[in-house]
Amino acid sequence: MGAAPREGRTPGLRFLGAAGTVTGSKYLLETARSRVLVDCGLFQGLKELRQRNWSRFPVPPNTIHAVVLTHAHIDHSGYLPRLAKEGYRGPVYATPATADLLGILLPDSGHLQEEEAAYANRKKFTRHRPALPLYTREEAEKVLAQVRPMPYDAWLGVADGVRVRPRRAGHILGSAILEVALDSGRGDRTVVFSGDLGRYGAPLLPDPTPVAEAEYLLVESTYGDRRHPEGPVEDRLAAAIQRAVARGGVILVPAFAVGRAQEVMYHLWRLEEAGRIPQMPVHVDSPMARDATDLFYQYPGDLDREGLAALRAGRGALRSHDFHLWGSTEASKALNALAGPAIIISASGMVTGGRILHHMRVRLPDPRTTVLFVGFQAMGTRGRAIQEGAEAVKIHGQWVPVRARVETVEGLSAHADAEGIQRWLDGFQRPPRRTFIVHGEPQPARALQAAIAARRRWDVHVPAHGERAALP
Repeated sequence: MGAAPREGRTPGLRFLGAAGTVTGSKYLLETARSRVLVDCGLFQGLKELRQRNWSRFPVPPNTIHAVVLTHAHIDHSGYLPRLAKEGYRGPVYATPATADLLGILLPDSGHLQEEEAAYANRKKFTRHRPALPLYTREEAEKVLAQVRPMPYDAWLGVADGVRVRPRRAGHILGSAILEVALDSGRGDRTVVFSGDLGRYGAPLLPDPTPVAEAEYLLVESTYGDRRHPEGPVEDRLAAAIQRAVARGGVILVPAFAVGRAQEVMYHLWRLEEAGRIPQMPVHVDSPMARDATDLFYQYPGDLDREGLAALRAGRGALRSHDFHLWGSTEASKALNALAGPAIIISASGMVTGGRILHHMRVRLPDPRTTVLFVGFQAMGTRGRAIQEGAEAVKIHGQWVPVRARVETVEGLSAHADAEGIQRWLDGFQRPPRRTFIVHGEPQPARALQAAIAARRRWDVHVPAHGERAALP
């Protein structure tokens, strides 16, 4: 480990990702004695954002004493192998379920990096000769040895003068709100990181845990300018599927393999059981989704009462009548010949990589196909382009026409909406000294800033990428 920060330095916080954008979550806490990185995510979406993944890390990685994760999604964890590749050798703290999910997501991310580089070299559609992966599967597997589990609701010392307590966030399995106590020499200074807050009343996972106080607060703003639609989400999902069935084609559902895929599977099971949609083949084409689904049965303590009741009813609670969960490449390719009506659920959720790209390339030109979005689509992603009506999208270096019908089912997001965020903020017994709005595109972030300032009279700030805030 390299030299520690200077003695006597005012504690500070550097916004190295998810500031002014949704992805790349990284926040560096610096005290007189320690540096702790909260989250270590990949930038996704716009090319200018993705290029940041290749930039040299702003501080020498060997001067960081610990990394603490809010959850396992790649935009919060996917930079870990690169950080280790640049010299980080310290511990990575995560809740037990997150630690297990990292064992699924990070090697897959490395594999995708290698596949994309190899494909670019074969097809010669890269300006770099040769194209190189950001990191490899082997490098991703190597960093897993640095992961240390941290239990919910218990304080844990992660570095000199820095303690962390994770609380359930309800976003995905293992997700956490982080309470951080910094020893300033004059008593603890508390910094709270909301991470990604889950939806209130969502199935399977609990509501976000309320937090009573913080001197400094970082709160996400993914849906900071909007509310999820009222009424049961299953009504909207059933209607969209019925319309798609009438078209006779395949329904493509891009979904994150951890969290969103399982929730969609749960709703499809309930709708079929109730006779609200016809029984049809449901193919989940994702090795990650297969492995992540098994983890739901291994961590019953991370579920809410509805989730526990569903799982205790039998493994069918996440599996509809004609259900198939695929892992092999051969099985995935065989789905190209699948005739509708049928459903294919595949990752990634924003169509930025993974097997969904191959299904999109095959199915988008077919007007009988329905592309069904069930979650947030960040700026610059293929998902966002398709959602906003692009006539063609570029996949593997080729332009693919979009003739499929495109539908979005609101209310299936794993994020709290603007009112859900405000509901969580109601738990604070006194205003933080300062609140930072992060993890949101500019418009939602500014909207949430204005709403909090008007409703609560708090000191609220939207930080810029790279900004450093003192924590006096």
